[in-house]
Amino acid sequence: MPEQDPKDPPGAARRNAGSLRGLSAELTARVPELLEATRSVGTGLELRSTLQRICETAAELAHARYAAIGVVEKPGENLCDFITHGVPEEVARAIGRPPDGHTGLLGALIEDGVPIRAEDLAQDPRFAGFPAAHPTMRTFLGVPIQVQGKIFGNLYVMGKDGGEAFGEDELHMLRVLATEAGIAIGHARTYEAARQREQWIDGSVAVTTALLSGGDADEALAVVAEQARRLADAAVGIVLLPAEEGGLEIVAVAGDRPSTSLGVIIPPRSPVIAALLKGEEVFLDDSANDPRLTTSLADQFGPHMLLPLRSGGRVLGALSIPRLRGDRPFTRAERTLATHFAAQAALALKLAEAQRDRERLAVYEDRDRIARDLHDLVIQRLFTTGIMLEGAQRSSTVPAVQEGIGRAVDELDVTIQEIRTAIFALQQEPAEAPSGLRTRVLREINMAAVPLGFMPAHRFLGPVDSLVGELAGKNLIAALREALSNTFRHARASRVEVRVDATAVLPDGREAVRLTVADDGVGIPDGGRRSGLRNLARRAESLGGASWFGPGPGEDGSGTTVTWEVPL
Repeated sequence: MPEQDPKDPPGAARRNAGSLRGLSAELTARVPELLEATRSVGTGLELRSTLQRICETAAELAHARYAAIGVVEKPGENLCDFITHGVPEEVARAIGRPPDGHTGLLGALIEDGVPIRAEDLAQDPRFAGFPAAHPTMRTFLGVPIQVQGKIFGNLYVMGKDGGEAFGEDELHMLRVLATEAGIAIGHARTYEAARQREQWIDGSVAVTTALLSGGDADEALAVVAEQARRLADAAVGIVLLPAEEGGLEIVAVAGDRPSTSLGVIIPPRSPVIAALLKGEEVFLDDSANDPRLTTSLADQFGPHMLLPLRSGGRVLGALSIPRLRGDRPFTRAERTLATHFAAQAALALKLAEAQRDRERLAVYEDRDRIARDLHDLVIQRLFTTGIMLEGAQRSSTVPAVQEGIGRAVDELDVTIQEIRTAIFALQQEPAEAPSGLRTRVLREINMAAVPLGFMPAHRFLGPVDSLVGELAGKNLIAALREALSNTFRHARASRVEVRVDATAVLPDGREAVRLTVADDGVGIPDGGRRSGLRNLARRAESLGGASWFGPGPGEDGSGTTVTWEVPL
Protein backbone atom coordinates (compact mmCIF):
# COMPACT_ATOMS: atom_id res chain seq x y z
CA MET A 1 0.00 0.00 0.00
CA PRO A 2 1.55 3.37 -0.98
CA GLU A 3 2.40 5.54 2.01
CA GLN A 4 0.31 8.65 2.41
CA ASP A 5 2.12 11.99 2.31
CA PRO A 6 0.62 14.04 5.16
CA LYS A 7 1.45 17.21 3.24
CA ASP A 8 -0.33 16.05 0.10
CA PRO A 9 -3.36 13.88 0.93
CA PRO A 10 -5.15 14.64 -2.38
CA GLY A 11 -2.01 13.44 -4.21
CA ALA A 12 -2.16 10.19 -2.28
CA ALA A 13 -5.76 9.70 -3.32
CA ARG A 14 -4.86 10.30 -6.98
CA ARG A 15 -1.99 7.81 -6.79
CA ASN A 16 -4.27 5.15 -5.34
CA ALA A 17 -6.92 5.84 -7.95
CA GLY A 18 -4.22 5.72 -10.62
CA SER A 19 -3.18 2.28 -9.45
CA LEU A 20 -6.51 0.99 -10.76
CA ARG A 21 -5.38 1.40 -14.38
CA GLY A 22 -4.79 -1.82 -16.18
CA LEU A 23 -7.02 -3.87 -13.92
CA SER A 24 -10.03 -5.95 -14.85
CA ALA A 25 -12.75 -4.67 -17.11
CA GLU A 26 -15.25 -5.17 -14.27
CA LEU A 27 -13.25 -2.89 -11.99
CA THR A 28 -12.75 -0.33 -14.75
CA ALA A 29 -16.51 -0.26 -15.26
CA ARG A 30 -16.97 0.48 -11.54
CA VAL A 31 -14.56 3.44 -11.46
CA PRO A 32 -17.43 5.99 -11.76
CA GLU A 33 -19.10 4.26 -8.80
CA LEU A 34 -15.87 4.50 -6.81
CA LEU A 35 -15.44 8.19 -7.64
CA GLU A 36 -19.01 8.90 -6.57
CA ALA A 37 -18.38 6.99 -3.36
CA THR A 38 -15.25 8.98 -2.54
CA ARG A 39 -17.13 12.19 -3.26
CA SER A 40 -19.94 11.26 -0.85
CA VAL A 41 -17.43 10.32 1.85
CA GLY A 42 -15.96 13.82 1.76
CA THR A 43 -19.27 15.59 2.38
CA GLY A 44 -20.10 16.76 5.88
CA LEU A 45 -17.94 17.65 8.85
CA GLU A 46 -19.49 15.76 11.76
CA LEU A 47 -17.06 12.96 12.67
CA ARG A 48 -19.45 10.18 13.65
CA SER A 49 -21.73 10.66 10.64
CA THR A 50 -18.60 10.68 8.42
CA LEU A 51 -17.50 7.34 9.90
CA GLN A 52 -20.99 5.89 9.45
CA ARG A 53 -21.04 7.06 5.83
CA ILE A 54 -17.66 5.41 5.16
CA CYS A 55 -18.96 2.10 6.57
CA GLU A 56 -22.05 2.18 4.37
CA THR A 57 -19.98 3.09 1.28
CA ALA A 58 -17.45 0.31 1.92
CA ALA A 59 -20.20 -2.31 2.22
CA GLU A 60 -21.81 -1.10 -0.98
CA LEU A 61 -18.57 -1.05 -3.01
CA ALA A 62 -17.43 -4.48 -1.80
CA HIS A 63 -20.91 -6.07 -2.07
CA ALA A 64 -20.51 -7.02 1.59
CA ARG A 65 -23.19 -7.64 4.18
CA TYR A 66 -21.20 -6.13 7.04
CA ALA A 67 -18.71 -3.27 7.43
CA ALA A 68 -17.03 -1.61 10.40
CA ILE A 69 -14.47 1.00 11.39
CA GLY A 70 -12.36 0.73 14.52
CA VAL A 71 -10.85 4.03 15.69
CA VAL A 72 -7.73 4.57 17.82
CA GLU A 73 -6.42 7.86 19.17
CA LYS A 74 -2.82 6.70 19.46
CA PRO A 75 -0.99 3.51 18.43
CA GLY A 76 -1.01 0.91 21.18
CA GLU A 77 -4.21 2.20 22.78
CA ASN A 78 -7.63 0.53 22.83
CA LEU A 79 -10.22 1.41 20.22
CA CYS A 80 -11.89 4.64 21.29
CA ASP A 81 -14.81 4.20 18.89
CA PHE A 82 -16.31 1.37 16.88
CA ILE A 83 -18.88 1.96 14.13
CA THR A 84 -20.68 -0.87 12.36
CA HIS A 85 -22.95 -1.31 9.37
CA GLY A 86 -25.28 -4.25 8.84
CA VAL A 87 -25.41 -5.35 12.49
CA PRO A 88 -28.87 -4.71 14.00
CA GLU A 89 -28.94 -2.55 17.10
CA GLU A 90 -30.34 -5.31 19.32
CA VAL A 91 -27.55 -7.66 18.19
CA ALA A 92 -24.91 -5.01 18.92
CA ARG A 93 -26.34 -4.61 22.44
CA ALA A 94 -26.26 -8.37 22.96
CA ILE A 95 -22.61 -8.54 21.82
CA GLY A 96 -21.70 -5.95 24.47
CA ARG A 97 -18.30 -4.31 24.58
CA PRO A 98 -16.61 -3.65 21.21
CA PRO A 99 -13.21 -5.21 20.40
CA ASP A 100 -10.16 -3.62 22.02
CA GLY A 101 -8.14 -3.40 18.80
CA HIS A 102 -5.15 -5.32 20.23
CA THR A 103 -6.03 -8.92 19.38
CA GLY A 104 -7.16 -10.84 16.34
CA LEU A 105 -7.23 -9.55 12.78
CA LEU A 106 -8.23 -6.04 13.87
CA GLY A 107 -5.15 -5.79 16.05
CA ALA A 108 -2.98 -7.05 13.18
CA LEU A 109 -4.41 -4.40 10.86
CA ILE A 110 -3.38 -1.63 13.25
CA GLU A 111 -0.10 -3.22 14.30
CA ASP A 112 1.20 -4.19 10.83
CA GLY A 113 -0.45 -1.40 8.82
CA VAL A 114 -1.04 -3.61 5.75
CA PRO A 115 -4.28 -4.96 4.21
CA ILE A 116 -5.55 -8.40 5.25
CA ARG A 117 -7.74 -10.69 3.15
CA ALA A 118 -9.11 -14.02 4.39
CA GLU A 119 -11.30 -16.54 2.56
CA ASP A 120 -12.15 -18.31 5.81
CA LEU A 121 -11.70 -16.48 9.11
CA ALA A 122 -11.59 -19.68 11.14
CA GLN A 123 -8.54 -20.86 9.21
CA ASP A 124 -6.49 -17.71 9.81
CA PRO A 125 -4.07 -18.16 12.77
CA ARG A 126 -4.56 -14.52 13.78
CA PHE A 127 -8.33 -14.95 14.21
CA ALA A 128 -9.30 -14.69 17.90
CA GLY A 129 -12.90 -15.89 17.63
CA PHE A 130 -16.25 -14.14 17.84
CA PRO A 131 -17.91 -13.02 21.10
CA ALA A 132 -21.26 -14.43 22.12
CA ALA A 133 -24.25 -13.31 20.00
CA HIS A 134 -21.95 -12.20 17.16
CA PRO A 135 -23.27 -13.08 13.65
CA THR A 136 -21.41 -15.86 11.88
CA MET A 137 -19.04 -14.48 9.21
CA ARG A 138 -16.52 -16.25 6.98
CA THR A 139 -14.92 -13.93 4.42
CA PHE A 140 -12.92 -10.88 5.54
CA LEU A 141 -11.19 -7.92 3.91
CA GLY A 142 -9.58 -5.14 5.94
CA VAL A 143 -7.34 -2.16 5.28
CA PRO A 144 -5.72 0.31 7.68
CA ILE A 145 -6.83 3.96 7.64
CA GLN A 146 -4.19 6.66 7.97
CA VAL A 147 -4.80 10.29 8.89
CA GLN A 148 -1.88 12.65 8.21
CA GLY A 149 0.57 9.76 8.12
CA LYS A 150 -0.65 8.15 11.36
CA ILE A 151 -2.76 5.04 11.81
CA PHE A 152 -6.29 6.17 12.65
CA GLY A 153 -7.87 2.74 12.75
CA ASN A 154 -9.07 0.06 10.39
CA LEU A 155 -11.81 -0.32 7.81
CA TYR A 156 -13.03 -3.80 7.05
CA VAL A 157 -15.87 -5.65 5.35
CA MET A 158 -17.16 -9.18 5.97
CA GLY A 159 -19.59 -11.58 4.37
CA LYS A 160 -19.48 -10.99 0.62
CA ASP A 161 -22.74 -11.57 -1.24
CA GLY A 162 -22.92 -15.14 -2.51
CA GLY A 163 -20.36 -16.37 0.01
CA GLU A 164 -17.44 -15.76 -2.35
CA ALA A 165 -14.04 -14.51 -1.22
CA PHE A 166 -13.15 -10.83 -1.66
CA GLY A 167 -10.92 -10.36 -4.72
CA GLU A 168 -8.28 -7.92 -5.92
CA ASP A 169 -10.93 -5.58 -7.29
CA GLU A 170 -12.52 -5.13 -3.85
CA LEU A 171 -9.09 -4.74 -2.25
CA HIS A 172 -8.08 -1.93 -4.60
CA MET A 173 -11.42 -0.15 -4.21
CA LEU A 174 -11.28 -0.42 -0.43
CA ARG A 175 -7.73 0.97 -0.39
CA VAL A 176 -8.82 4.00 -2.42
CA LEU A 177 -11.81 4.47 -0.14
CA ALA A 178 -9.58 4.20 2.96
CA THR A 179 -7.25 6.89 1.59
CA GLU A 180 -10.14 9.22 0.84
CA ALA A 181 -11.64 8.34 4.23
CA GLY A 182 -8.40 9.39 5.94
CA ILE A 183 -8.64 12.82 4.31
CA ALA A 184 -12.30 13.23 5.29
CA ILE A 185 -11.66 12.00 8.82
CA GLY A 186 -8.79 14.46 9.24
CA HIS A 187 -11.07 17.35 8.32
CA ALA A 188 -13.90 16.04 10.50
CA ARG A 189 -11.54 15.58 13.46
CA THR A 190 -10.34 19.17 13.20
CA TYR A 191 -13.90 20.47 13.01
CA GLU A 192 -15.03 18.18 15.84
CA ALA A 193 -12.21 19.32 18.13
CA ALA A 194 -13.02 23.01 17.53
CA ARG A 195 -16.74 22.41 18.06
CA GLN A 196 -16.14 20.45 21.27
CA ARG A 197 -13.89 23.17 22.70
CA GLU A 198 -16.51 25.82 21.91
CA GLN A 199 -19.28 23.79 23.57
CA TRP A 200 -17.24 23.10 26.72
CA ILE A 201 -16.32 26.80 26.97
CA ASP A 202 -20.00 27.76 26.67
CA GLY A 203 -20.84 25.17 29.32
CA SER A 204 -18.20 26.57 31.69
CA VAL A 205 -19.66 30.05 31.23
CA ALA A 206 -23.16 28.75 32.03
CA VAL A 207 -21.90 27.02 35.18
CA THR A 208 -19.99 30.11 36.36
CA THR A 209 -23.04 32.30 35.80
CA ALA A 210 -25.31 29.90 37.71
CA LEU A 211 -22.96 29.58 40.69
CA LEU A 212 -22.29 33.32 41.00
CA SER A 213 -25.83 34.50 40.36
CA GLY A 214 -26.62 34.48 44.07
CA GLY A 215 -29.62 32.19 43.51
CA ASP A 216 -30.43 28.85 45.06
CA ALA A 217 -27.32 26.72 45.63
CA ASP A 218 -29.10 23.44 44.82
CA GLU A 219 -30.31 24.85 41.50
CA ALA A 220 -26.78 26.02 40.63
CA LEU A 221 -25.32 22.57 41.39
CA ALA A 222 -28.05 21.04 39.21
CA VAL A 223 -26.82 23.27 36.37
CA VAL A 224 -23.28 21.91 36.87
CA ALA A 225 -24.56 18.32 36.69
CA GLU A 226 -26.71 18.96 33.62
CA GLN A 227 -24.00 20.80 31.71
CA ALA A 228 -21.44 18.06 32.43
CA ARG A 229 -23.88 15.39 31.29
CA ARG A 230 -24.79 17.24 28.08
CA LEU A 231 -21.25 18.19 27.10
CA ALA A 232 -19.81 14.72 27.73
CA ASP A 233 -22.74 12.99 25.97
CA ALA A 234 -23.14 10.96 29.16
CA ALA A 235 -26.09 9.11 30.68
CA VAL A 236 -25.98 11.04 33.96
CA GLY A 237 -24.21 14.02 35.48
CA ILE A 238 -23.57 13.85 39.24
CA VAL A 239 -22.14 16.43 41.65
CA LEU A 240 -20.75 15.23 44.98
CA LEU A 241 -19.72 17.39 47.93
CA PRO A 242 -17.85 16.43 51.12
CA ALA A 243 -20.08 14.88 53.78
CA GLU A 244 -19.81 15.78 57.46
CA GLU A 245 -19.07 12.18 58.44
CA GLY A 246 -16.46 11.77 55.70
CA GLY A 247 -16.66 10.65 52.11
CA LEU A 248 -18.71 12.40 49.42
CA GLU A 249 -22.45 13.00 49.29
CA ILE A 250 -24.48 13.08 46.06
CA VAL A 251 -26.09 16.55 46.05
CA ALA A 252 -27.17 16.97 42.41
CA VAL A 253 -28.13 14.47 39.72
CA ALA A 254 -29.04 15.23 36.10
CA GLY A 255 -30.53 12.43 34.00
CA ASP A 256 -33.50 11.41 31.90
CA ARG A 257 -35.28 9.85 34.87
CA PRO A 258 -35.71 10.94 38.52
CA SER A 259 -32.84 9.59 40.60
CA THR A 260 -33.11 7.87 43.96
CA SER A 261 -29.42 8.44 44.69
CA LEU A 262 -29.76 12.05 45.88
CA GLY A 263 -28.40 12.28 49.42
CA VAL A 264 -26.47 8.99 49.22
CA ILE A 265 -23.09 9.20 50.97
CA ILE A 266 -20.20 7.20 49.50
CA PRO A 267 -17.71 6.46 52.32
CA PRO A 268 -14.01 7.40 52.09
CA ARG A 269 -12.96 3.73 52.18
CA SER A 270 -13.95 3.47 48.51
CA PRO A 271 -10.70 3.57 46.46
CA VAL A 272 -12.29 5.94 43.95
CA ILE A 273 -13.49 8.36 46.65
CA ALA A 274 -10.09 8.22 48.35
CA ALA A 275 -8.42 9.16 45.04
CA LEU A 276 -10.88 12.00 44.40
CA LEU A 277 -10.35 13.43 47.89
CA LYS A 278 -6.62 13.48 47.12
CA GLY A 279 -7.36 15.55 44.02
CA GLU A 280 -6.75 12.74 41.49
CA GLU A 281 -8.80 12.10 38.34
CA VAL A 282 -10.21 8.60 37.87
CA PHE A 283 -11.09 7.20 34.43
CA LEU A 284 -12.85 3.84 34.19
CA ASP A 285 -13.47 1.75 31.07
CA ASP A 286 -16.28 -0.32 32.63
CA SER A 287 -17.81 0.88 35.91
CA ALA A 288 -19.92 -2.24 36.42
CA ASN A 289 -16.88 -4.53 36.52
CA ASP A 290 -14.27 -2.25 38.08
CA PRO A 291 -13.40 -3.38 41.64
CA ARG A 292 -12.52 0.18 42.67
CA LEU A 293 -16.22 1.12 42.70
CA THR A 294 -17.89 -0.20 45.83
CA THR A 295 -21.43 1.11 45.26
CA SER A 296 -24.25 -0.64 43.43
CA LEU A 297 -25.02 2.64 41.63
CA ALA A 298 -22.26 1.77 39.14
CA ASP A 299 -23.83 -1.48 37.93
CA GLN A 300 -25.65 0.17 35.03
CA PHE A 301 -22.71 2.24 33.76
CA GLY A 302 -19.75 1.60 31.47
CA PRO A 303 -17.14 4.27 30.60
CA HIS A 304 -16.86 6.70 33.50
CA MET A 305 -15.03 9.94 34.30
CA LEU A 306 -14.71 10.96 37.97
CA LEU A 307 -13.08 14.36 38.37
CA PRO A 308 -12.19 16.28 41.54
CA LEU A 309 -13.52 19.81 41.89
CA ARG A 310 -10.17 21.17 42.99
CA SER A 311 -9.15 24.78 43.47
CA GLY A 312 -6.08 26.18 45.18
CA GLY A 313 -4.99 22.80 46.50
CA ARG A 314 -8.39 22.19 48.14
CA VAL A 315 -10.91 19.57 46.98
CA LEU A 316 -14.38 21.13 47.09
CA GLY A 317 -16.20 18.09 45.73
CA ALA A 318 -16.27 15.85 42.69
CA LEU A 319 -17.97 15.44 39.34
CA SER A 320 -19.13 12.02 38.10
CA ILE A 321 -19.89 11.62 34.37
CA PRO A 322 -20.75 8.01 33.37
CA ARG A 323 -21.98 6.56 30.10
CA LEU A 324 -24.20 3.49 29.87
CA ARG A 325 -22.73 0.02 29.51
CA GLY A 326 -21.75 -0.65 25.91
CA ASP A 327 -21.38 3.05 25.02
CA ARG A 328 -18.16 4.24 23.42
CA PRO A 329 -15.23 5.12 25.72
CA PHE A 330 -14.28 8.72 26.40
CA THR A 331 -11.60 10.00 24.06
CA ARG A 332 -8.42 11.66 25.23
CA ALA A 333 -9.78 15.02 24.03
CA GLU A 334 -13.03 14.53 25.97
CA ARG A 335 -11.09 13.66 29.12
CA THR A 336 -8.95 16.78 28.78
CA LEU A 337 -11.94 19.06 28.13
CA ALA A 338 -13.89 17.56 31.03
CA THR A 339 -10.92 18.04 33.37
CA HIS A 340 -10.68 21.72 32.40
CA PHE A 341 -14.45 22.06 32.88
CA ALA A 342 -14.19 20.58 36.38
CA ALA A 343 -11.38 23.01 37.24
CA GLN A 344 -13.48 25.96 36.05
CA ALA A 345 -16.51 24.69 37.97
CA ALA A 346 -14.37 24.31 41.12
CA LEU A 347 -13.13 27.90 40.81
CA ALA A 348 -16.68 29.17 40.37
CA LEU A 349 -17.78 27.01 43.33
CA LYS A 350 -15.04 28.52 45.50
CA LEU A 351 -16.02 32.06 44.50
CA ALA A 352 -19.68 31.27 45.17
CA GLU A 353 -18.75 29.86 48.57
CA ALA A 354 -16.86 33.06 49.41
CA GLN A 355 -19.83 35.08 48.24
CA ARG A 356 -22.21 33.07 50.45
CA ASP A 357 -19.82 33.45 53.40
CA ARG A 358 -19.95 37.24 52.98
CA GLU A 359 -23.73 37.15 52.79
CA ARG A 360 -23.90 34.84 55.83
CA LEU A 361 -21.58 37.17 57.77
CA ALA A 362 -23.83 40.10 56.90
CA VAL A 363 -26.84 38.13 58.18
CA TYR A 364 -25.01 37.23 61.41
CA GLU A 365 -24.05 40.86 61.95
CA ASP A 366 -27.65 41.89 61.35
CA ARG A 367 -28.86 39.23 63.78
CA ASP A 368 -26.39 40.41 66.43
CA ARG A 369 -27.61 43.99 65.97
CA ILE A 370 -31.26 42.93 66.26
CA ALA A 371 -30.46 40.83 69.36
CA ARG A 372 -28.72 43.81 71.02
CA ASP A 373 -31.61 46.11 70.16
CA LEU A 374 -34.11 43.62 71.53
CA HIS A 375 -32.15 43.26 74.75
CA ASP A 376 -31.07 46.84 75.32
CA LEU A 377 -34.19 48.63 74.11
CA VAL A 378 -37.27 46.47 73.78
CA ILE A 379 -36.89 44.32 76.91
CA GLN A 380 -35.87 47.30 79.04
CA ARG A 381 -38.91 49.27 77.88
CA LEU A 382 -41.21 46.31 78.45
CA PHE A 383 -39.69 45.82 81.92
CA THR A 384 -40.16 49.52 82.71
CA THR A 385 -43.74 49.35 81.44
CA GLY A 386 -44.36 46.33 83.71
CA ILE A 387 -43.06 48.23 86.76
CA MET A 388 -45.32 51.18 85.90
CA LEU A 389 -48.32 48.87 85.57
CA GLU A 390 -47.57 47.20 88.90
CA GLY A 391 -47.45 50.65 90.52
CA ALA A 392 -50.79 51.53 88.95
CA GLN A 393 -52.21 48.23 90.16
CA ARG A 394 -51.22 48.94 93.75
CA SER A 395 -52.65 52.46 93.67
CA SER A 396 -55.99 51.38 92.17
CA THR A 397 -58.86 50.45 94.46
CA VAL A 398 -61.09 48.98 91.72
CA PRO A 399 -60.85 45.16 91.73
CA ALA A 400 -61.60 44.86 87.98
CA VAL A 401 -58.83 47.34 87.14
CA GLN A 402 -56.38 45.53 89.44
CA GLU A 403 -57.27 42.20 87.79
CA GLY A 404 -56.91 43.61 84.27
CA ILE A 405 -53.55 45.21 85.05
CA GLY A 406 -52.37 41.94 86.61
CA ARG A 407 -53.22 40.05 83.40
CA ALA A 408 -51.39 42.67 81.35
CA VAL A 409 -48.30 42.35 83.56
CA ASP A 410 -48.42 38.55 83.16
CA GLU A 411 -48.64 38.93 79.39
CA LEU A 412 -45.64 41.26 79.44
CA ASP A 413 -43.66 38.69 81.44
CA VAL A 414 -44.48 36.01 78.84
CA THR A 415 -43.55 38.40 76.02
CA ILE A 416 -40.23 39.19 77.68
CA GLN A 417 -39.46 35.46 77.98
CA GLU A 418 -40.32 34.89 74.29
CA ILE A 419 -38.10 37.78 73.25
CA ARG A 420 -35.25 36.40 75.35
CA THR A 421 -35.70 33.02 73.61
CA ALA A 422 -35.55 34.78 70.24
CA ILE A 423 -32.40 36.66 71.32
CA PHE A 424 -30.76 33.38 72.31
CA ALA A 425 -31.66 31.84 68.92
CA LEU A 426 -30.35 34.88 67.05
CA GLN A 427 -27.03 34.75 68.89
CA GLN A 428 -26.59 31.02 68.50
CA GLU A 429 -24.20 29.67 65.83
CA PRO A 430 -25.68 26.91 63.65
CA ALA A 431 -22.98 24.46 64.75
CA GLU A 432 -23.97 24.94 68.40
CA ALA A 433 -27.55 23.81 67.90
CA PRO A 434 -28.59 20.25 68.78
CA SER A 435 -29.08 17.96 65.81
CA GLY A 436 -32.75 17.02 66.43
CA LEU A 437 -35.10 17.69 63.51
CA ARG A 438 -37.45 19.79 65.64
CA THR A 439 -34.55 22.03 66.71
CA ARG A 440 -33.29 22.35 63.15
CA VAL A 441 -36.75 23.35 61.97
CA LEU A 442 -36.96 25.99 64.72
CA ARG A 443 -33.53 27.28 63.76
CA GLU A 444 -34.61 27.76 60.14
CA ILE A 445 -37.77 29.54 61.32
CA ASN A 446 -35.77 31.85 63.58
CA MET A 447 -33.33 32.65 60.79
CA ALA A 448 -36.21 33.45 58.43
CA ALA A 449 -37.69 35.80 61.00
CA VAL A 450 -34.93 38.35 60.34
CA PRO A 451 -35.69 39.08 56.68
CA LEU A 452 -39.43 38.54 57.21
CA GLY A 453 -39.62 41.05 60.06
CA PHE A 454 -41.77 38.73 62.17
CA MET A 455 -41.66 35.23 63.64
CA PRO A 456 -43.49 32.55 61.59
CA ALA A 457 -45.96 30.41 63.52
CA HIS A 458 -45.10 26.73 63.77
CA ARG A 459 -46.68 23.43 64.77
CA PHE A 460 -45.36 19.86 65.12
CA LEU A 461 -47.51 16.72 64.91
CA GLY A 462 -46.21 13.37 66.10
CA PRO A 463 -42.75 12.39 67.43
CA VAL A 464 -40.81 14.23 64.70
CA ASP A 465 -37.34 13.55 66.07
CA SER A 466 -37.79 9.79 66.48
CA LEU A 467 -39.85 8.97 63.37
CA VAL A 468 -38.09 10.99 60.65
CA GLY A 469 -34.82 9.45 59.44
CA GLU A 470 -31.63 11.37 58.72
CA LEU A 471 -32.01 11.41 54.91
CA ALA A 472 -35.65 12.50 54.98
CA GLY A 473 -34.89 15.04 57.73
CA LYS A 474 -31.94 16.55 55.85
CA ASN A 475 -34.05 16.99 52.72
CA LEU A 476 -36.99 18.36 54.74
CA ILE A 477 -34.75 21.08 56.18
CA ALA A 478 -33.53 21.94 52.68
CA ALA A 479 -37.15 22.07 51.45
CA LEU A 480 -38.15 24.29 54.40
CA ARG A 481 -35.23 26.62 53.70
CA GLU A 482 -36.25 26.83 50.02
CA ALA A 483 -39.90 27.52 50.86
CA LEU A 484 -39.11 30.19 53.45
CA SER A 485 -36.60 31.78 51.10
CA ASN A 486 -39.25 32.04 48.38
CA THR A 487 -41.64 33.52 50.93
CA PHE A 488 -39.47 36.37 52.21
CA ARG A 489 -38.12 37.14 48.73
CA HIS A 490 -41.36 37.19 46.79
CA ALA A 491 -44.53 36.81 48.90
CA ARG A 492 -44.68 40.16 50.82
CA ALA A 493 -46.59 38.26 53.51
CA SER A 494 -47.69 39.40 56.96
CA ARG A 495 -48.30 35.89 58.27
CA VAL A 496 -46.42 32.61 57.71
CA GLU A 497 -47.32 29.23 59.18
CA VAL A 498 -44.99 26.21 59.23
CA ARG A 499 -46.32 22.75 60.01
CA VAL A 500 -44.37 19.47 60.26
CA ASP A 501 -46.58 16.38 60.44
CA ALA A 502 -44.85 13.07 61.16
CA THR A 503 -48.20 11.23 61.23
CA ALA A 504 -49.06 11.83 57.57
CA VAL A 505 -50.00 9.00 55.20
CA LEU A 506 -49.31 8.89 51.46
CA PRO A 507 -52.08 7.94 48.99
CA ASP A 508 -50.58 4.45 48.67
CA GLY A 509 -50.79 3.93 52.44
CA ARG A 510 -47.14 4.49 53.34
CA GLU A 511 -46.33 6.48 56.47
CA ALA A 512 -44.83 9.86 55.66
CA VAL A 513 -43.67 13.20 56.98
CA ARG A 514 -45.43 16.23 55.51
CA LEU A 515 -44.09 19.80 55.55
CA THR A 516 -46.51 22.66 54.95
CA VAL A 517 -45.47 26.30 54.58
CA ALA A 518 -48.38 28.72 54.15
CA ASP A 519 -48.37 32.51 53.75
CA ASP A 520 -50.98 35.23 53.16
CA GLY A 521 -48.86 37.09 50.58
CA VAL A 522 -49.42 38.01 46.96
CA GLY A 523 -49.38 34.42 45.68
CA ILE A 524 -47.57 33.02 42.65
CA PRO A 525 -48.24 35.11 39.54
CA ASP A 526 -49.12 33.44 36.24
CA GLY A 527 -45.98 33.00 34.17
CA GLY A 528 -43.75 33.66 37.18
CA ARG A 529 -40.53 31.73 37.86
CA ARG A 530 -41.00 28.18 39.14
CA SER A 531 -37.36 27.21 39.73
CA GLY A 532 -37.74 27.01 43.52
CA LEU A 533 -40.90 24.92 43.24
CA ARG A 534 -39.19 22.63 40.73
CA ASN A 535 -36.34 22.16 43.19
CA LEU A 536 -38.82 21.13 45.88
CA ALA A 537 -40.57 18.69 43.56
CA ARG A 538 -37.30 17.18 42.34
CA ARG A 539 -36.04 16.72 45.89
CA ALA A 540 -39.29 15.03 46.98
CA GLU A 541 -39.44 12.76 43.90
CA SER A 542 -35.88 11.55 44.50
CA LEU A 543 -37.11 10.15 47.85
CA GLY A 544 -40.34 8.70 46.47
CA GLY A 545 -42.55 11.60 47.56
CA ALA A 546 -44.19 14.65 45.97
CA SER A 547 -44.53 18.41 46.31
CA TRP A 548 -47.23 20.83 45.18
CA PHE A 549 -48.68 24.26 45.95
CA GLY A 550 -52.15 25.72 46.35
CA PRO A 551 -54.13 28.65 47.82
CA GLY A 552 -52.90 30.32 50.99
CA PRO A 553 -54.56 31.03 54.35
CA GLY A 554 -55.30 34.66 53.53
CA GLU A 555 -58.71 36.18 52.83
CA ASP A 556 -60.38 34.48 49.82
CA GLY A 557 -57.44 32.07 49.59
CA SER A 558 -54.83 34.73 49.02
CA GLY A 559 -51.21 33.72 49.42
CA THR A 560 -49.63 30.33 48.82
CA THR A 561 -49.51 26.98 50.59
CA VAL A 562 -46.56 24.77 49.67
CA THR A 563 -46.79 21.09 50.61
CA TRP A 564 -43.80 18.72 50.58
CA GLU A 565 -44.04 15.08 51.68
CA VAL A 566 -41.84 11.99 51.56
CA PRO A 567 -42.20 8.48 52.99
CA LEU A 568 -40.63 7.71 56.35
